Amino acid sequence: MIYKIRIILDAEEDIFRDIEIEDQSNLEEFHNAITQAFGFEGSEMASFYTCDEEWNQDEEIALFDMSENGSDIRLMNETSIDDVLSENTPKMIYVYDFFSMWTFFVELADVVEKEDGRVYPNLLFTFGELPDAPPEKQFEAESNEEEDGDYDDLLDSYDDMDFDENWN
Repeated sequence: MIYKIRIILDAEEDIFRDIEIEDQSNLEEFHNAITQAFGFEGSEMASFYTCDEEWNQDEEIALFDMSENGSDIRLMNETSIDDVLSENTPKMIYVYDFFSMWTFFVELADVVEKEDGRVYPNLLFTFGELPDAPPEKQFEAESNEEEDGDYDDLLDSYDDMDFDENWN
């Protein structure tokens, strides 16, 4: 079977690629297709992450095992696409270049029969130009104003604390 997959850059602008790939291809082959489709050199580290319907990241599937003594981490070259993507679990996250953190949403759009004479993976459609630098991520922590005020009060009253400064 052939998977038609949309890979969307996590950015305000619409930037995506649609790729057809055989369901038995491994994730390293899919990684190579993605890097070529977006114009990356392909020389940086990358990982896929399984996720739920709300894009909450779960298990990592890495390009290489970087641990010193081997680990239980799944590797791209040992994991076929149909092991992680299906009509029931159609979403993954793909991160390319851990220093720049190019982040993509990967979603299975359709499953079709293989066409004779077509070479896979196949870039079906491109939309938008990749920016020179990855979009900046806004990480926001949940804050509780009441608790935050307590820390400020604690720091303000530091001089009033009764302890021996020469304790050591």
